[in-house]
Amino acid sequence: MAAHFRDINGRNIFFEQQHHSPLCREFTVISPKLSLRSVLGYTAFIWLVAYSIFYTTQNTSVLSATIIITLLGMILHLHFCKVDQESMLIIGSIGVQMNTLYASGREHVNFIEMKKVKDIVINEGFYMKVIYYLCILLIDTESPRGVSEVVPVFQSAKPRLDCLSQVYRSCQEILQQTQVEQ
Repeated sequence: MAAHFRDINGRNIFFEQQHHSPLCREFTVISPKLSLRSVLGYTAFIWLVAYSIFYTTQNTSVLSATIIITLLGMILHLHFCKVDQESMLIIGSIGVQMNTLYASGREHVNFIEMKKVKDIVINEGFYMKVIYYLCILLIDTESPRGVSEVVPVFQSAKPRLDCLSQVYRSCQEILQQTQVEQ
């Protein structure tokens, strides 16, 4: 099941939900690709500023440094900042795996065992306005009623509440079925 939603900033995101089995579901949020127009616009602006500095100072190292810094900045942005896709795989008896795929192809994987998961909830926060985000509450080993850590899901895509509600309902179904079986 695939659908279009919006993130908290109003940009389009693509949401996909796959049912692998009654106790296994995967949720994927795909962010828009990097716009070539914006990259060219920023690059042209930076290089025009560098050229104007070069024109007044007649120092060629300004142009060389600007080109190198711009290219390095783009590479670092693609490798560490620009997220193309985030996914969450929940398997009732095993745990939750969260994958983050960056524009450079780098992938970050985080796995949480199901015995450490207390609950999956939609929380609200303030980010210039009220936003909602999905998070996993981890059991505190010292106090079983307490929460040791809050792990946010889909941190980069930041989908709106309508998208998060679908993920929340599916996760709650799996958590309830898992608790019944134990």
